[in-house]
Formats: sequence, C-alpha cells, structure tokens
Amino acid sequence: MNAPVLVINCGSSSIKYALVPSAPDQPRLAGLAERLGSGGDARLKGIDSRGESFSQALGEADHTRALEAILDRLERHRPVAVGHRIVHGGERFTRAALIDDDVVAAIEQTSALAPLHNPANLEGVAATRRLFPDLPQVAVFDTAFHQTLPARAYRYALPEALYRDHAIRRYGFHGTSHAYVSRRADALSGLEGGGWLTAHLGNGCSTCAVWQGRSLDTSMGLTPLEGVAMGTRSGDVDPGLHAHLSRQLGWSLERIDEVLNRNSGLLGLSGLTNDMRELEAAESQGHPGAALTLEVFCYRIAKSLAALSCALPRLDGLVFTGGIGENSAPVRERVIALLPHFGLQLNRTVNSETVRGREGRIDAGGRQLWVIPTDEEGQIANETRQRLQEISA
Repeated sequence: MNAPVLVINCGSSSIKYALVPSAPDQPRLAGLAERLGSGGDARLKGIDSRGESFSQALGEADHTRALEAILDRLERHRPVAVGHRIVHGGERFTRAALIDDDVVAAIEQTSALAPLHNPANLEGVAATRRLFPDLPQVAVFDTAFHQTLPARAYRYALPEALYRDHAIRRYGFHGTSHAYVSRRADALSGLEGGGWLTAHLGNGCSTCAVWQGRSLDTSMGLTPLEGVAMGTRSGDVDPGLHAHLSRQLGWSLERIDEVLNRNSGLLGLSGLTNDMRELEAAESQGHPGAALTLEVFCYRIAKSLAALSCALPRLDGLVFTGGIGENSAPVRERVIALLPHFGLQLNRTVNSETVRGREGRIDAGGRQLWVIPTDEEGQIANETRQRLQEISA
C-alpha cells in the first residue's frame, strides 16, 4: 500500500490530522483544527502541500465542517485509508481494527472508561465515514500495545467481581508512542527485542517497560490519571483522598475529579504553570514553588522507572520522548541522576546539545540512553496499513 494514509486524532473541540506518505522521505501534510463546536471562530492551521504554513478561519464549525476544510487543504492528495486514534479499546481490542458498525458499537460501550476521549474520537469516525464512504477506516487504540501485560501487572487488588463484571483493571495509554520509540531503539541500538524503559513526557506523561517489543508494565492504569505527575494531572495519590476531601471539605466527586485532572500536577504544585519551559525559567530565578515542582516531577519519574524495571528480564537502556522528554535536558539529567544504581552514565555535553526533532544517544557508555522523537501519527499510519494488508492477504 503506497498511497498516503490520513491519520485523524479527534478531540472534543479539536482535530489533529496528518497525511502520512508511505515513503519516509516524502513530505507530510499536517495540521490542527481548534475551537470546534464552541460557538466561536474555529480555526484550521498547519502545513499545506507546498510546505508553507497556513491559518484559516472556519467560523462556527463542527467536526464535519472542519474535516471538509481539511480535505480542501489536502487538494489532490487523496488518502487510501483513514486511521483513527482511539484512546480506549478495553479488553476487546488487542490490535488495530477495521471500522464497521460493530466496532463503533464496541468503542461506544468502552466510553465509560474514557468519557473525555472516546466520544470525541467517535465524532471523528462518524464524520469521516460520511465524507469517505468508500475508504477503509481503521481504529488504532492507545491501550492495545499494553494488552500484553501479564495479570500480575494489570490486575488491581480488588474484589474479583469488579474485574469480572465491570472490567476494572489497568489498561495503560500512550501505547502508540511507547511502541514506536521502543522499536526505534531496537533499530538504532542494533538489538533485536531489547529490554527498554521508555518515558513519554509531555503534558500527559507515562512510563513503560518493553521487552522484545511487548509491553510488560506501564504507569497509567484504568484511566490516564494513574502514574507519574503530569502537566495538570496529579498522577498517583492516596485512594483515600477522595473520601477525605468529601468528608472534610464537602467536595463532590465531580469537583475532586476536576481538581485531580485539570488543576493538579505541575500547574497545581507550582501555582504557576504547566509549561516546563516556564517552570525551568522560574526555578532559575529562585522561585521555590517551581524548584519543588521540578524535584517532585523528576523524582516521580525516576521512581516509576525503577519500579517498572522489575518487569524486565534484562535492562538495555532508557528512552526519553514527548515534548518534555525531547526538549528538556535538565529533566533528563535529573531523572538519570536519581537512578545511579542502574549503571546509567550521562554524557552531559551531548545531552545539553540534543534538541527536539533530533534523535540521538546521550550516554557515556554502559547502558544506553536515547532521546527519540515520538511519531504517533506515523505509528497509526503503519498499523492502519498493516491491518489492511492482513485483511487483503
């Protein structure tokens, strides 16, 4: 399959898209439609077929109108298929799936596990099925890569009935990112099926233990709230916190959920921002809240990576990716410094010179340390092609 695949990542008020060609040396058209369904002026911006940046007002646009504008921008570059990012596939979907009415119904049934994500993802599916009734469409799930977790890693210590009847278990997320960077680390290192710890660090953060291309454990759980501290999400807290806030402060479950998801993490702890660049600048100017936030953030990441190492038969190295993982040399240095017993030796000069968009090895020998820019759109396109090839074989 040599024609491009259109990758759609649909949020509740946005659509991120990329037209991914089969050849890596060909240009990729990409963009973002924002403020959809808000009643205000939606906008589409990105890179067009001439390689030039554009910004286009869409008016009071919904997802279908935005997709129509995206198609106009793609001009003559008609895709051969559409690949959709779907956040939660539950236990049913262990791999990408060709979308039909049954698959849509199954994704809808899983929406209770991802109420902020799956319904929005399905809006994109519905709109593209209307616009592209003749094109195959494939769902690629964030959770699918982690379906190789053993029961000891995915089960909570809760009554059996909660798992059996309600599917309460750990699922994990950022699967396309962890899959891409771990496989890229295999290729770059010359190892076939190495043992990697991967750290996807952005506004959302998660860590993963990958052995021979299979996820064996990860930091996120039933929802993307579990795990390390993130931009606005708390990560792990005492499960008794919910009852305590309800009893002592009279908070509703909805308010607690809002605080833990949108007002915590780097933003809540610092009282300043969830932007790592701003926090690093504030720390350099002596802001105590920024300094504490960076200490907590890096410590939680190192602690998570150390715990996940228990899942690996052998540790070959550590991979950083995501906006913070690719951009912040100080965060990488702090995390590695907290893991001295792992035999990780950082080349500080190379680390400080490694910037976003550049992949490279940053260790000074011993176990390998890599910075690898993630390519979730490319991974989704590849999984879409692979699934269609399997069906047609």
